Amino acid sequence: MSILENSISQIHSLLKNKEIKVSELVQESFGRIEATDNKVQAFLALNQEKAPKRAQQIEQEITELEDAEDLPILAGIPAGIKDNICTMGMPTTCGSRILEGYIPPYSATVMKRLHAAGAVPMGKLNMDEFAMGSSTENSAYQITRNPWNLDYVPGGSSGGSAASVAAGQVVFALGSDTGGSIRQPAAYCGVVGLKPTYGLVSRFGLVAYASSLDQIGPLTRNVEDTADVLQAIAGYDEQDSTSADVTVPNYRDALTGDIKGLKIAVAKEYMGEGIDPQVRAVIQKAIDQLAALGAEIEEVSLPHTEYALASYYLIAPAEASSNLARYDGVKYGIRADGAKDLLDMYKKTRSQGFGEEVKRRIMVGTYALSSGYYDAYYLKAQKVRTLIKQDFDKVFEKYDLIVGPTAPTTAFKIGEKTADPLTMYLNDICTIPINLAGLPAISIPCGFVDGLPVGLQLIGKAFAESTILQASYAYEQATQFYKQRPVL
Repeated sequence: MSILENSISQIHSLLKNKEIKVSELVQESFGRIEATDNKVQAFLALNQEKAPKRAQQIEQEITELEDAEDLPILAGIPAGIKDNICTMGMPTTCGSRILEGYIPPYSATVMKRLHAAGAVPMGKLNMDEFAMGSSTENSAYQITRNPWNLDYVPGGSSGGSAASVAAGQVVFALGSDTGGSIRQPAAYCGVVGLKPTYGLVSRFGLVAYASSLDQIGPLTRNVEDTADVLQAIAGYDEQDSTSADVTVPNYRDALTGDIKGLKIAVAKEYMGEGIDPQVRAVIQKAIDQLAALGAEIEEVSLPHTEYALASYYLIAPAEASSNLARYDGVKYGIRADGAKDLLDMYKKTRSQGFGEEVKRRIMVGTYALSSGYYDAYYLKAQKVRTLIKQDFDKVFEKYDLIVGPTAPTTAFKIGEKTADPLTMYLNDICTIPINLAGLPAISIPCGFVDGLPVGLQLIGKAFAESTILQASYAYEQATQFYKQRPVL
């Protein structure tokens, strides 16, 4: 078995006891990427020059440690990074031609924290352009494939991150989640994906899509690893004005395996029309398993769920139209040739640099914000957002968690939905309400339909990541779905 198949804590023990070297780990990760990425196509750029040097540096630090117990938990662990997280000295394209060749002069706060924890970035991972998509088919560079079946999508927009972890190329990856972009690909690829509470993890250095919704989070192969990565990246950051100044608990303390008496709600809106019957059956088995472990399960209603999709697809494009105005050929990336004047240069650069889905959302967002339509569309969508949050608040007065499917179906075939954007948008119907409410949620593997993974979503109160991890870990240990691997 590859060393990379071990959990972070197992690899940590091997390094601490000097049974393996960091350079061996990094070499093995590059070897796995070389052997599989021609099929999966998860990576856009590899950190081939700096990663071996970083490995040597960490080896030296391990040698100089007086007490091996002081070794940070992520020391030497190979990691993949979604390509919308700024990494000093490495390309950051957001899967877009308009940022081709851009190398940030600084690193995102999460990258600084991973560096402090000793992780080794192996490269940048493919994504839907500017995180807009549910399949990673909207990348300007390549289509990432699902490691469980290469004819199927890995989900999106963190499809490269999920596929890379599922393929065993890296031990963990970072993604970003605006409407489900960590959880949905995690479900499709059979890995664990956590969207933290808005504000728990700094967004400084994350290229903005929709600023009031975006959140960085980990993708891993098990819940224990998720707790370790979250521990490293969570916490207040004065460089992010939306960062929450809250105490970060020890997330490992939550991994007890005991959920007796935990009150869990099942939202009937997440188990009804639109959910594939086979997926619903797998989710129901998972809910029964949680009950068998001692949780108290009851059905509840989140009555404004049906308006979440429409609300999201006004708010997110509106924020995107503002955030993406900065890409004009002057400050970043490419500039179109042959322009007659400044305005013509703007037009040509944006026409040539952005893909179809990004243009579609910019136009929708600009329309929603335009004079005479702001109150009718954007303001009304924000009012609906408040109602959705109030639905969750009401349920969480009595319950610790809400569970349901992460996605209405398993992964779909590449090309199956590219001609119908509205059908594609429905893939995020189970995840979008959580972003609108700013809550934390996780997707964990809970079974298979026709050989493709199904994800169970657990939603918690704001900053109740420990409760989510507690229930996820108990379920994971009781079922062991997380141990299954795709054959590549």
